[in-house]
Amino acid sequence: MKYLTLILLLFSLKLMANENHITLSQMQRYNLGIKTGALKKVESIPVLNAPAKVAIPPNQEYIVSTLQAGLVGKLNKTVGDYVKKGQLLAQINSPALLTLQQQYLHANNKKHLAWASFRRDKKLLDEGIIANKRLQETQVRYNGKTIEVDAAKQLLMIAGMSVNDIKKLSKTQQLHSKLNIFAPITGVILEKMVVTGQHLDMLAPLYRIANLDELWLEINIPQEQASMVKVGDKVSIDNSLLDAQITLLSHNVNVDNQSVLARAIIQNNDSSLRVGQHINVRIEHNSKQISFELPNVAIAKSENQAYIFVQTESGFLVHPVIIIGQQGKYSVITSDLNGSEKIALRGAVALKANWLKLGSKD
Repeated sequence: MKYLTLILLLFSLKLMANENHITLSQMQRYNLGIKTGALKKVESIPVLNAPAKVAIPPNQEYIVSTLQAGLVGKLNKTVGDYVKKGQLLAQINSPALLTLQQQYLHANNKKHLAWASFRRDKKLLDEGIIANKRLQETQVRYNGKTIEVDAAKQLLMIAGMSVNDIKKLSKTQQLHSKLNIFAPITGVILEKMVVTGQHLDMLAPLYRIANLDELWLEINIPQEQASMVKVGDKVSIDNSLLDAQITLLSHNVNVDNQSVLARAIIQNNDSSLRVGQHINVRIEHNSKQISFELPNVAIAKSENQAYIFVQTESGFLVHPVIIIGQQGKYSVITSDLNGSEKIALRGAVALKANWLKLGSKD
């Protein structure tokens, strides 16, 4: 009785092994159209596809304006041009600038006279000719003129004149109405808002400039799928080698399209993306377990369990797997495989049919 039980146990194990293995010759594989290939390891799990818009971080975009009213005399740059910080962009002919320069020179000349009076009275005090009170009054007048010069200088700097230009004005005493406009950052001209000869009011915009080294993706996530997306998820961009990372998930829903805004940062843009461009992206989780990507046609399902067919010397082994992600024609699976195995990438339907037929006979 004991030996009979052992024989039945061995027979059942052999039967189970046969049920999970499909024996096929090379000719049979060819006739069934079976194609094999290696497993492809992946480090991320696809979550969903979504539309996105390329945007500029607000701290990387600048509006260049004229700080004085005047006439546009010259424009050196136009849309699409690359500019360096401090590069001359435009020249404005501004009568108001003449008035500010005149005020500065007038205040500066008075300061020099006050300084001469202070030095004279100091010498007279040292010789005992005048009282100390008179020197103090002279010093107060000189300090007042110094303050007036500083105020006039600040107005010129606010108007757009550089420190070197102001020094040159002090030295030459020559007024000029040309106000130079310089690039505040290194970047690209995105918009030119004026034309040569146009009259401008104070603070009128001339150019829109942006540094495009870093860009944002503004991704619209359907609200019912928002819980699937996490900060830190990877974002792959269609038809691009660039990728990004989710840094923010909005706490509100867009009332117009019922979507949740996700923001991703693109580092080291290679100019393949354009500001304002609408693109399709894929959001992926970073995987902490060994995962493989394979075509959906390589997976067979039976009774809610997924299987793949691992090649052996005499056929294929039916191997259970867990699907952890799926996008389009591909799925990501996890299993106890090490990645060196070859599997049936095409012909899984025929293999499944043979497998189930074999099981029914047994």
